Amino acid sequence: MPRFGGPEVLELDRHHPDPVPGPDQVVVRVHAASLNHLDLAVREGIPTLKLTLPHILGCDAAGDIAEVGSDVTDVEVGDRVVVNPGVSCGRCEYCLRGEDSECVEYKILGEHLPGTYAEKVAVPARNVLKIPTDMDFPQAAAVPLAFMTAWRMLITRAKVRPGEDVLILGAGSGVSTAAIQVAKLAGCTVFTTSSSDAKLEKAKALGADVLVNYKAMPWSKAIWELTGKRGVDVVVDHVGEATFKDSVRSLRKGGRVVVPGATTGALLELDARYLFWRQLSVLGSTMANQREFEEVMKLVFMGRLKPVVDRVFPLEQARQAHEYLGRGEQFGKVVLAIDTPD
Repeated sequence: MPRFGGPEVLELDRHHPDPVPGPDQVVVRVHAASLNHLDLAVREGIPTLKLTLPHILGCDAAGDIAEVGSDVTDVEVGDRVVVNPGVSCGRCEYCLRGEDSECVEYKILGEHLPGTYAEKVAVPARNVLKIPTDMDFPQAAAVPLAFMTAWRMLITRAKVRPGEDVLILGAGSGVSTAAIQVAKLAGCTVFTTSSSDAKLEKAKALGADVLVNYKAMPWSKAIWELTGKRGVDVVVDHVGEATFKDSVRSLRKGGRVVVPGATTGALLELDARYLFWRQLSVLGSTMANQREFEEVMKLVFMGRLKPVVDRVFPLEQARQAHEYLGRGEQFGKVVLAIDTPD
């Protein structure tokens, strides 16, 4: 990416030098990299994010180990791995208590660091996890950011409990397809929204219990009626400005809204009277720590949680992949397949 802008700024650079691993790093030969809305935001330019251009996008990756640093002992060249895209310092007060994603120097591949839309990427050895031999690379690449985010926001931050009603906005997004499964696994009744009946049927197959097409009725009104004017216990709102006001109104007394992102804008409207009178909680959540990453990956490896791959594009069609994700046509993850020479 030589400059900020629309999908047209994405260019394939065949002369970029290969990364060299530091003592505690590995170089992963990338076979698949999945897209996230974060990639689109970085491409367009985040005012507070200062990057040296050209920049390589991409948070998520799966591939095999091409090189290991001199201090690395846990993995070997040739191991098939998936990458945790969150990089922490390991030294600050937050890292020392195991809260990697609260690190004062926390960075995400593709946002703050060179990303995974590449034949090779260098990452700390602690950021890779071996994957089963029967798991293909696009599936593995579809997991980390979406499932890490879903697991932490629901299990750690919102502390969902069996029997609770959980509303997940935008059934087709990668985070939502992960969150539907995590909430269902936790024993919750899962509500989800979409403007597409086809997407809602796919969400039902993942475990969603109550389907709301907001073209037929405003979704907040539908939720209020479907819950007998009680509201839901938890709302997952990664949409932002366009939905937050209604998310708050959809909560029961004592409910929680968890915000892992804001794809439609960052300034959220919050009526303080709703907040204090209904004793609501607004929870922010970002990524996950290493323990949570390993917990959710174990459940994926066991088949209890399943990555949803909507479509795979070759790396050369990254522009088309960005356009496709930007239109919101997908259900699940959009993945780039990368041919890597030996």
